[in-house]
Amino acid sequence: MCELYCKRDTLALRKKHIGPSCKVFFASDPIKIVRARRQYMFDENGEQYLDCINNVAHVGHCHPEVVKAALKQMELLNTNSRFLHDNIVEYAKRLSATLPEKLSVCYFTNSGSEANDLALRLAQQFRGHQDVITLDHAYHGHLSSLIEISPYKFQKGKDVKKEFVHVAPTPDTYRGKYREDHADPASAYADEVKKIIEDAHNSGRKIAAFIAESMQSCGGQIIPPAGYFQKVAKYVHGAGGVFIADEVQVGFGRVGKHFWSFQMYGEDFVPDIVTMGKPMGNGHPVACVVTTKEIAEAFSSSGMEYFNTYGGNPVSCAVGLAVLDIIENEDLQGNATRVGNYLTELLKKQKAKHTLIGDIRGVGLFIGIDLVKDHLKRTPATAEAQHIIYKMKEKRVLLSADGPHRNVLKIKPPMCFTEEDAKFMVDQLDGVLTVLEEATGTKSESVTSENTPCKTKMLKEAHVELLRDSTTDSRENPSRKRNGMCTDTHSLPSKRLKT
Repeated sequence: MCELYCKRDTLALRKKHIGPSCKVFFASDPIKIVRARRQYMFDENGEQYLDCINNVAHVGHCHPEVVKAALKQMELLNTNSRFLHDNIVEYAKRLSATLPEKLSVCYFTNSGSEANDLALRLAQQFRGHQDVITLDHAYHGHLSSLIEISPYKFQKGKDVKKEFVHVAPTPDTYRGKYREDHADPASAYADEVKKIIEDAHNSGRKIAAFIAESMQSCGGQIIPPAGYFQKVAKYVHGAGGVFIADEVQVGFGRVGKHFWSFQMYGEDFVPDIVTMGKPMGNGHPVACVVTTKEIAEAFSSSGMEYFNTYGGNPVSCAVGLAVLDIIENEDLQGNATRVGNYLTELLKKQKAKHTLIGDIRGVGLFIGIDLVKDHLKRTPATAEAQHIIYKMKEKRVLLSADGPHRNVLKIKPPMCFTEEDAKFMVDQLDGVLTVLEEATGTKSESVTSENTPCKTKMLKEAHVELLRDSTTDSRENPSRKRNGMCTDTHSLPSKRLKT
C-alpha cells in the first residue's frame, strides 16, 4: 500500500490540523483505511473488514462503472450548471421517472445537508409560513438551519429549541409513547402532530412544513406504523404546510421492494418535497431536492435566483446516472430484498437465543438491533452496545450503534451485500454476544458455557467492569457524528470488556 505517513504520524497530524470536533470512528482504536472494494474495506496492513454501515458507497466501494463515468466526463468537461448541458437534464428526467408524477422539478446540490436546507426554504416560501414540525431524535444535517430542527443535536448541546420549531414524538412502536400493543399507534402518533398544529395556531403561528426521514436512522432505525404518514400529511396540508420526506440515508432502493422508502407506506401517500443525497453519488458529493411545479413556481416568484456552483455539474450528473444504471443492471433492489430478508431471519434466530436482543426491526438492507438489559422494562443496553461494536471490529466487521440511548446496532451496508456476508456477520455477532452474556450474567438458558476456573475468574472480572461502567453517564457526546460510531475518547476505553 502507498501511504504518505505511518498510522501514528497520521493520527498526530490529524490531531494537529483537523478540528477537534471532527471525530473518527472507533476513537480509542481507530482504523486507517487505505482502499476499498465493493462491501470490503482494507487497512494499511491489508486486513479486510466487512462494511456493514457504509450507506454512502451505495452500489459498492469504487464501483468500476462509477469510476469510469466520472473519469470519462472529467476528461471532457466539468463546469457549473448555468451552461446548457445534457447530463443535468437527463439525470433530472431519470430521477423524476422513479418518483410519483407530481414530483418533477429538481434542484441539484452537493450534500444532503444542502438539500434539506433548500427544502426548508422552498416550504417557507410556498405560503409565507415559517414554523417546522420535526420528530424527536431526528437529524437532518449540519447546517445551522438544520441543527435547529434536529433534536438529535440541539437536545445534546448548548443550543435550545427555537420558537418556530415543534417536536413531535418519534413514531416508535417498540420504545415510544404508543407501542405495539396500542389499538391504533399510527393515529395516536399522528394526533400528537395534530395537537402541535392546533397549539401553534392558537399562538398565532403558521406551519410551513413537517419534515421526517422516511425511516428514522439516527433515532434508532425506526419504521413508522402503517398509516402514520398519511394522517400527518392530511393534518399538515390542512394547516397550509407541506410534507418533506428526507430520503438522504434511506433512498435509492435500500428497502428493496421500492425505490424510495416513502413508497412502502402506500400509493396514497406522496410527499410534497423529497430530499436525497449520500447514496446517489456512491461517495461523490451530489444531492438533490425534488418537488412539485407549484412549489417551484412559488419559490421562483420570490425574485431570488437559486444558483449552486457545483450542484448539477456534468461530472456529478454522470456519476449519478451511472449509479442509477448499476442499481437496475445489477438488480440491487432485488438483492436488498433477498439478502435483507435472509439477514433478518438470521437475526430473529439470534433474538431467540440471546437475552440482550430486545427487538429486530428493518426493511431490506436497513436493519436495527435494539439491545436491552431487561426485556420487560426494555432498559437500553448502552454500554453493551459500545462494547459489541469494538469486539465486532476485532472480528473484522464494522458496525455502529445509535438511537437516543446509543443501544441500537445499525446495519446499512452497501447494496451489493451478499448472503455469505450476512451469515459471516451474524456468526461473529453470535460469538460476541455469547461471551458477553456469559461475562455479565445475562446468559440465556439455551446458551451453555465452559465453566473452567480460569474462564470463570475472567468472566467475573469482566462483569464487575461492566457494572462499574453502567453507572456512568450514558448520554450522547454532543459532538458525535451522524453515522453513530462511538466517538467519546474519554468514555470508550471503560466501555470495553476484556473478554
